[in-house]
Amino acid sequence: MTGGRRLACIAAVARNGTPHVVPVGMWSYEPEHDPIDVGGRDLARAEKYRDVERSGRAALGVDDLASTDSRRPRGIEVRGPADAIKEPAALIRIRPERIASWGIASDAIGARHSRAVGGKEGGEGR
Repeated sequence: MTGGRRLACIAAVARNGTPHVVPVGMWSYEPEHDPIDVGGRDLARAEKYRDVERSGRAALGVDDLASTDSRRPRGIEVRGPADAIKEPAALIRIRPERIASWGIASDAIGARHSRAVGGKEGGEGR
């Protein structure tokens, strides 16, 4: 799911306690250190940036169709603590603590797999 340009959605908790979910086109995964970095134009002025700055948590979801012939959906959700970093360029850095996926580890439609980052397995259907 990291190859090519993929649109993702970042979720954080808004000031009033409701979920705030918005699409993002600039994100990257850093396998060496394991964080996901989310960028964007004028990010430091965006509500999503302020939400993460205040709450210290975020989630990122990426999904698509593995094949348009079979319409087989697949995706991944990553949740965890997050930092709103200002320098050298504004970005949101998510440190994964839970990863859930569907349509990636199994061809069965609807089969979900999840795991806690740090060793605990979440298994299917969670």
